[in-house]
Amino acid sequence: MLLTSFPAGPLQANCYFVSRGPGAGCAIIDPGMESMDGIHSVVSEHNLRPAAVLITHGHFDHMWCAQDVAEEYDCPVWIHPADRHLLSDPMAAISSESAGMLRAQLGMTDVPDFAEPADVRDAVDGARIEVDGLTFQVDHVPGHTPGTVFYRVDYDGPEDVSQVMFSGDFLFAGSIGRTDLTGGSHPQMLDSLRDRVLPLADDIVVLPGHGGQTSVGRERGTNPFLAELMA
Repeated sequence: MLLTSFPAGPLQANCYFVSRGPGAGCAIIDPGMESMDGIHSVVSEHNLRPAAVLITHGHFDHMWCAQDVAEEYDCPVWIHPADRHLLSDPMAAISSESAGMLRAQLGMTDVPDFAEPADVRDAVDGARIEVDGLTFQVDHVPGHTPGTVFYRVDYDGPEDVSQVMFSGDFLFAGSIGRTDLTGGSHPQMLDSLRDRVLPLADDIVVLPGHGGQTSVGRERGTNPFLAELMA
């Protein structure tokens, strides 16, 4: 299995690549702002064939380049239906005041025209997405946004790991995603953590949307939000 990533854009959102190995079809997870140069570099280095774009949620720092990737490589984009509208209007996820402050903070004078890619598919709960010999399972975990999902894929490598989870902004090392933006819900977040994370195996590696990797077992033992739920 080939698994690599790089942080993209001013918010340093992790863009991930997963394939059976060099020369194979790959899934690109969360191609965010300013990610196209990095995507070209990784695709060229490993001779990959992008076959699917998987979006964990509709915030702009995770889907900014989804349309460009889909168009250039003629591949589908998977996103939960509840966040699908953000593909064409990513600023709808934040208030107009927050959008204005964000533009100033990031030096964004203009927001480009967004449109749905030609092939958008529903990453609904329980869906299984096949990408050149790999199967990604979709878990719907609302809380950060109504359409937040994480993707799990069986791990085939030397480490003692059963699966890899791409958690987006749902679960981080030692923390969880914020719930104060448009569509966020702290009670839903806690329900999602309790129902979808706590039952998982400890050896599952968690690759979040920002920052470094962790594991379900580590978070079960150290994450204060999971500790509160277990108590």
